[in-house]
Amino acid sequence: MAAPRSTHVPVSTYRLQLGEALPFAAAARLAPYLERLGVTTCYASPVLAARPGSTHGYDTCDHGRLNPELGGDEGFAALTTALQAAGIGLIVDFVPNHMSIDPVANRWWRDVLENGPSSEFARNFDIDWSPVKSELQSKVLLPVLGDQYGVVLDEGHLQIVCVDGHFSLRYFALDLPLNPRHLRHLLGHRLDVLQASRPALDVGLNELMSILFHLDHMPSYTESDPDRVAMLSREKEVARQRIVRLWTDHPEIRQHLEENVRLFNGTPGDPRSFNLLHDLLEGQAYRLSYWRTAMHEINYRRFFDINDLAGIRVEEPRVFADAHARIAALVTAGQVDGLRLDHIDGLFDPAGYLDRLAALVAPAAPYVVVEKILSRDEPLPARWHTHGTTGYDFMNDVNGLFVDAGHAHLLRTIHRRFTGRTDAFAEIAYESKKVVIASSMSSELNVLAHWLNRISEQSRHTRDFTLDSLQEALREVVACFPVYRTYVGYAGSESRDEQAIDTAVGRALERNPAAEPSIFEFIRQRLRPIRLPDLAEDEYVARRRFAMKFQQYTGPVEAKGVEDTAFYRYTPLLSLNEVGGDPDRIGRTVQQFHEANRDRLQHWPQAMIATATHDTKRGEDARARINVLSELPADWRTLVSRISRATASARTIVGGHPAPDRGDEYLFYQALVGAWPAGLEGPPDEAFVARMRAYMQKAVKEAKRHTSWVHPSADYDAAVARFVDGALTGRTSRAFLRLFEPFATRVARLGVVNALAQLVLKIASPGVPDFYQGTELWDLSLVDPDNRRPVNFARRERWLDDALVWMADPDPTRRIATIGELIDAWPDGRLKLFLTAAGLRLRRAHRDLFIDGGYLPLDAHGERAAHVVALARRHGAAAAVAVVPRLVHTVFGSHAPAPPPAEAWADTTIAVPAPLAGSTFTHVFTGERIAPDPAGAAARMRVADLLRHAPVALLIADAQEAPSS
Repeated sequence: MAAPRSTHVPVSTYRLQLGEALPFAAAARLAPYLERLGVTTCYASPVLAARPGSTHGYDTCDHGRLNPELGGDEGFAALTTALQAAGIGLIVDFVPNHMSIDPVANRWWRDVLENGPSSEFARNFDIDWSPVKSELQSKVLLPVLGDQYGVVLDEGHLQIVCVDGHFSLRYFALDLPLNPRHLRHLLGHRLDVLQASRPALDVGLNELMSILFHLDHMPSYTESDPDRVAMLSREKEVARQRIVRLWTDHPEIRQHLEENVRLFNGTPGDPRSFNLLHDLLEGQAYRLSYWRTAMHEINYRRFFDINDLAGIRVEEPRVFADAHARIAALVTAGQVDGLRLDHIDGLFDPAGYLDRLAALVAPAAPYVVVEKILSRDEPLPARWHTHGTTGYDFMNDVNGLFVDAGHAHLLRTIHRRFTGRTDAFAEIAYESKKVVIASSMSSELNVLAHWLNRISEQSRHTRDFTLDSLQEALREVVACFPVYRTYVGYAGSESRDEQAIDTAVGRALERNPAAEPSIFEFIRQRLRPIRLPDLAEDEYVARRRFAMKFQQYTGPVEAKGVEDTAFYRYTPLLSLNEVGGDPDRIGRTVQQFHEANRDRLQHWPQAMIATATHDTKRGEDARARINVLSELPADWRTLVSRISRATASARTIVGGHPAPDRGDEYLFYQALVGAWPAGLEGPPDEAFVARMRAYMQKAVKEAKRHTSWVHPSADYDAAVARFVDGALTGRTSRAFLRLFEPFATRVARLGVVNALAQLVLKIASPGVPDFYQGTELWDLSLVDPDNRRPVNFARRERWLDDALVWMADPDPTRRIATIGELIDAWPDGRLKLFLTAAGLRLRRAHRDLFIDGGYLPLDAHGERAAHVVALARRHGAAAAVAVVPRLVHTVFGSHAPAPPPAEAWADTTIAVPAPLAGSTFTHVFTGERIAPDPAGAAARMRVADLLRHAPVALLIADAQEAPSS
């Protein structure tokens, strides 16, 4: 059930990463530039109030406020006004799954820390108030300490502070609340001393005594009775105000309490002096712990394994209403035209959530896309109320076109021989998921295992299953899961869900032939709850809830285990290791690409299609370069062997083995091919070396073989940094660069052709093409944070001025000459900018053609047919044709990125179907008029003619010549 047509269907989107370098005001100034570029819709990163100092905005702290650090209400109004004046719509990124739990900025979380289960916001978060560990009963674990709790306490790093009568706990910059009822221990300490020093009728003393009585009779934070909870909410505020007045109005009492604070804060070197503070902390609704404790005992759902981001329960009506009130108001008011929903797979009930959101904003009918990572050949659930995904599926489809599948075996062999690693990707992914479960996400598995154990105890047929056996079986099923998650919900399951569960359970059994099969069958049935005649309704509901909670776990394990671990361990061709990608699927056929486009047009015609995002593993043009290695495997093998010998002295022995290891070294060389500065001759500058050093530090930690984020190895990390420096700037760099630079330049020139071909296909394919900020010039970025660096928009604006003059020139001769100049100057990226602007402005001028138009795959014939991709779009009298090369080394050779001589294409032609055969087309880039050759049985266009002056072609049919029916 795709969403109904939006009132604002984007023809194209341009992603802006808002932040300190690009607040609302700066984004507003870009509106004229985006309009001239041809963009119809600005697509912004999250705009709601985030954790102070946030660099990305995905750590929302307050759903009710626009981010003050970006400019707040005034700045946002200026942005929307500027966009509307330019005729540009606005899509904003919204995060429904989680929030930052900054204990000061997030008032929901602070109230939970202060009041535990009795907080009015306790149900806003996914907290298990009755976890396995009894010491955490009615408490939330806070894994924020840099060392063991006892060490941190005895060193005096936990300190009570009082500011104007407001008491809190400080741990360096972290400020935590103190439960009002338990403040009586601090306020009442040494009461006998105070009483002996003050008159019996002293006003301050009597007010303190009254406050202590008040606190003693307040409900506990463990209360669950609604009336008692409401009473606590009222009384705590009254008590807080009384304490502030006491502190302010009675200096002698304040002095006494300040001494109490000093005593509670203890004296480093005297462990006994911290007993008072320890006892006070034991009475809080949170339990402080070493950050490593989280992997085993954390009792709130997180975003992946990030302790600072807690899952929220938007399945609860009140939470949904509170979290969406402001963003819905912006949509209803016409300030926001669409929403991009972050991490939809984290939600308890994604389908239900999308239905509720659609109902909430129904009058405005906004454009809505979801960040859903589809696994190999996995369809988006048809019943979802959305316009489609954010486009990772297209990215992997189009990328595969430029990978030579005929060299798949050789690529794997080169990788295996260089690294010594023989495991298939499926095995590495399985092991990597188990590593992630064990190292950072075992607490969630513990919860599910204990839950499953309780379910097993309900039947005499399953009560003998042990907790350990259930936990191990669950671990295996999760590690074998073939997709991010299933979508069992209130309406039951679909065949796709059942197939995924059956596959996971079947694979788990195959890997564990000695395990008890009935345990796996038991798990299968609980993950596929079915109403049975002898099953009580409450039992069915409990089974369904277990299945739905299980689903929230498999996605994070998949993301962290595959994308953030296995993708850094298995690297035969690094360009395939992309979000939603499959490194073992080397290459796509032209037919597969067309089938994917047709399927999108049929089911999700308004879905985004992307080639770069803020989350991709590398820039779109870096990926296009690395693909070239699949065409040159023998040359690549020779180069890697030679540069590895050249860098031998840059390696360090760590633990008896060279560092980096051969796998990390192989990854580095490929990443370097992709990121190498365009046109660079000579050694790179320090900024580039620092970027590569930072990338490799992240890569080796993600791989988790010798070092990791949880257990870093300073020795291995230092060795990798020395290797990068040595290869690029050290004494070994001269020999390395002498070998590497000519090859990198050769690959880069061929990569330009791939990049432009990818660009044209994105512009012409069904869906809404999304352009990540700055990618109108070459995008050779690495994984975040490298791809979130500030963009030089001033340069792009100047060059766009030149592009608009070029596009307005009616003389094909002059336009062709300009293209030749741009090709000669390809390293500066203007060539890509010019073609991007021409394509986007064409889409905007023919929006019905590209949004609603039909799709016609065009067949190539002749000697070089395998090196061409061609398609047509048709809507009424309008038609467009895109023709691009693929596997370009064979055809372009040393000419790249300039078009090769006509003879290089030999007799290759594009068949023009009858509806378009009588049309005359204009080449959008060169201005040439082109008509199909009617000779023979079918009309054709010669590829050599189409790609004579530019390496890619985009044609538009003359308006006065309607294609025949």
